[in-house]
Amino acid sequence: MRIILTAIDTVYNWARSNSIWPLTFATSCCGIEMISTSAASFDIARFGSEVFRATPRQSDLMITAGTVTHKMAPALIRLYEQMPEPKYVIAMGACCVTGGMYENDSYSVVRGVDRLVPVDVYLPGCPPRPEALLDALIKLQEKMRTESLADRKQYLEAHKPRVTCQDSCDSEILLSNPEFEVIHWGIQKVASN
Repeated sequence: MRIILTAIDTVYNWARSNSIWPLTFATSCCGIEMISTSAASFDIARFGSEVFRATPRQSDLMITAGTVTHKMAPALIRLYEQMPEPKYVIAMGACCVTGGMYENDSYSVVRGVDRLVPVDVYLPGCPPRPEALLDALIKLQEKMRTESLADRKQYLEAHKPRVTCQDSCDSEILLSNPEFEVIHWGIQKVASN
């Protein structure tokens, strides 16, 4: 039985890794680099990712390209939750990975998209070049080819989003997952040593 499951996983992972459909989601200057990746000079079509989908229901990869603000975060979470499983996330750019140059001086920027959704590949840079995005896509394909469906479920359980939106979104404080600390929507306090 284990041999059959391994063979099914191998074929299934090969097919998924060679036809990744990214979601159109760009918030700032990293979006320009993401768009230029699909141009003729770089040709993301070599990886089966030439069609950026406009709906989350038809995509399995979210490339969060650029700054994510607290105002944009509920929309990002909603788009991520509407994507079918298995779904993947590439955090593109310093602003998306850690808050970038806005980390210390801006109250409106999320300090890393991994506070909202589980990230599979981090792509630092300001902004990263299209070649770097293609390299991140290759790394994601390698990860997809070596994982099993059971491993993916365990990964998602271990990396659940840390915050969920209330039913009535008139409040700026989000309710936390019981396993994680409370994160206030707005100014994030810096821990003093």
